[in-house]
Amino acid sequence: MTVNLTRIYTKLGDGGETHLGDMSRVPKTHPRIEAYGVVDELNAQLGVTLTLPDLPEQQATWLRRIQNDLFDVGADLAVPHGGDRERLRVDEGYTSWLEGACDEVNATLAPLKSFVLPGGTPAAAHLHVCRTVCRRAERRAILVQDGNPEVVRYLNRLSDLLFILSRAANGGDEPLWEPGATKA
Repeated sequence: MTVNLTRIYTKLGDGGETHLGDMSRVPKTHPRIEAYGVVDELNAQLGVTLTLPDLPEQQATWLRRIQNDLFDVGADLAVPHGGDRERLRVDEGYTSWLEGACDEVNATLAPLKSFVLPGGTPAAAHLHVCRTVCRRAERRAILVQDGNPEVVRYLNRLSDLLFILSRAANGGDEPLWEPGATKA
């Protein structure tokens, strides 16, 4: 599958509408546009995270794969089901890979004794931002009425992986919530 982009601006969206992948036109506030827009934002946040020098190389390799997979997620969200053409769809293989990565990294971490406060190392902090954007993408994908349920599962599992990777990036020295710590 190739994509050819010859011109970046078309002026077709100047009136507040855009094309979906099946060439139907919808408002730019349509749930599909909102969903793949947040997926795009997540991808950009992952790109920022990949610039950090303290990001472990294994994590960087996985995040680059996830960036590509997120384009597949966006392609899935951009095209309503139906029609006469076969379309790129996220399937259970995407989610299974995330589950394997979660299990691999989580096995190296100590059990949690409290909720984790976002922060720690720069890589961990950025991964927490990615996790929260991913959760928003998941909520937006749920609002796509005829959306692929595997997209929602993928985003749910991806947010889990981002949380686990943030813990690993902190190397066991993560800031933990202390309930009522500042209460007089």
